[in-house]
Amino acid sequence: MSPGQAILARKSLDRRLAALRGEAVAVPPRGWLKGVREALGLSTRQLAKRMGAAYSRITAMEKAEPAGAITIKSMREAAEAMGCTFVYAIVPTNSLDDIVQQQAARKAEAVLARLHHTMRLENQAMDGADLVTERQRIIAELLAGSTRRLWDDE
Repeated sequence: MSPGQAILARKSLDRRLAALRGEAVAVPPRGWLKGVREALGLSTRQLAKRMGAAYSRITAMEKAEPAGAITIKSMREAAEAMGCTFVYAIVPTNSLDDIVQQQAARKAEAVLARLHHTMRLENQAMDGADLVTERQRIIAELLAGSTRRLWDDE
């Protein structure tokens, strides 16, 4: 994917996720499966029959979900058997652009710290204005290409 395509994809995904950002989702105390099943008035045996599964599988799933030990596939199958849709998402706490900008700033700070240290040793230290300008230049350079290199440890 080209850098331009990546920016467009990031902006598109950000727009779709914006509605979810900041939403507090209160998970039922005993998990979604058990909570929805009970709210619908379905017994464990009835759900097992609808899923074509053994009763013991349903009880195992309902125990596994609150612990985070259930598969996405199992959640989807159970949701469909209850006439529901399973929704799965990774929702960034900030916009994706903000996260990329912050990472570029961190990476620029690391590069600048090494550069500034070397220049000080050679008695060529940069002043405050030069540091700000160089920081902005490094950030712009990092953002101009592929953002994959932003996440490399150096």
